[in-house]
Amino acid sequence: MLKFLWIVMVLSAILVITLVLMHSPKGDGIAGIGNAAQMFTSQKSAEKGLNKLTGIVALIFVVCVFLLGFGIVH
Repeated sequence: MLKFLWIVMVLSAILVITLVLMHSPKGDGIAGIGNAAQMFTSQKSAEKGLNKLTGIVALIFVVCVFLLGFGIVH
């Protein structure tokens, strides 16, 4: 089980890095404060899906880190 968690953690870390690099740049500048830039733009469905996938993979990574870090799994 320990080896499996290490493999999942490493794969999810690589996948999170890849997914974050795939995101489009959001250089809103000072308009990013208070979501003022969001009034005139909308997220595409592909970007929303990428955001959800990134969040899910990041959550898997964090869960693996906590399980391995606190020694819950032996």
